[in-house]
Amino acid sequence: MKKDIITRAMTRDGNARIIVVNSRNITNTAISYHNLSPTAAAALGRTLAAASMIGVMLKNPSDSATLSFSGDGACGKIIAVSDYIGNVKGYIENPQADLPLNSVGKLDVSGAVGKGLMHLIRDVGEKEPYVGLTPIVSGEIAEDITNYFATSEQIPTVCGLGVLIDTDYTCKSAGGFMIQLLPGAEDSFIDKLEKRMALVYSVSAYFDRGLSNEEIIKEILGDEIEFDIFDENDIGYVCDCSRERTRRALFSLPQKDIDEMIADGETIEMTCRFCDNIYKFDIDELKKIREEQNDR
Repeated sequence: MKKDIITRAMTRDGNARIIVVNSRNITNTAISYHNLSPTAAAALGRTLAAASMIGVMLKNPSDSATLSFSGDGACGKIIAVSDYIGNVKGYIENPQADLPLNSVGKLDVSGAVGKGLMHLIRDVGEKEPYVGLTPIVSGEIAEDITNYFATSEQIPTVCGLGVLIDTDYTCKSAGGFMIQLLPGAEDSFIDKLEKRMALVYSVSAYFDRGLSNEEIIKEILGDEIEFDIFDENDIGYVCDCSRERTRRALFSLPQKDIDEMIADGETIEMTCRFCDNIYKFDIDELKKIREEQNDR
């Protein structure tokens, strides 16, 4: 499977950090797994890119971040999960959700997401994960990420996301960037950054031009703002499902549910919603799970 790249950098004056992710291959993997319509591909693709950038803000290898949008639009619930490297997996409730192009002739992601709530859950090994919650302000994903960090975590943030779908319904380009001001950011720097942001155009177009992540940072920041890259990682669409994890999920079900499955007398199939892998459990295995439930 082809890998994508995520890059982290910091302005040389220490005023801001920058993250850029090229997520074309990740998006195409999601399209392949879930048979996505163009609008659903754009919505999930943007969410996956955002989750990847949030993931690399985590500190420990066991940490994870889950980004979800629960809107009233045609897409239904959208979920993306990232590890601390930036590897992601995702799911969309209605993969064939599609709408007519919006008023400017682009995929109507906002309409397909709708109004509702955005959740960001960080599992960092504590007893309870950190849960952030904000209203969906536009459904465009990037604006919702910007709003979340500003209102929930008080971190001034600029986020840009883009997914370009080709005529054959594959992803032609995808990715995003995030810039966050660091404590003590100077007013003069903020003024420069605001001027640069006014010049930023279609994010997917940066990637469609074949620019590297470093070149995209240069395009966004311009010549006046210098930066240093401090790491760059290969990332991908990574699902960590397994037969054992699926078996544990079965074991956690109420005993009466297992009894009903056994009474039906048929092999059951459980499908991973992130990668569509199918795990089969026959009657003998179900009976063994039921016995283990009795012994616990």
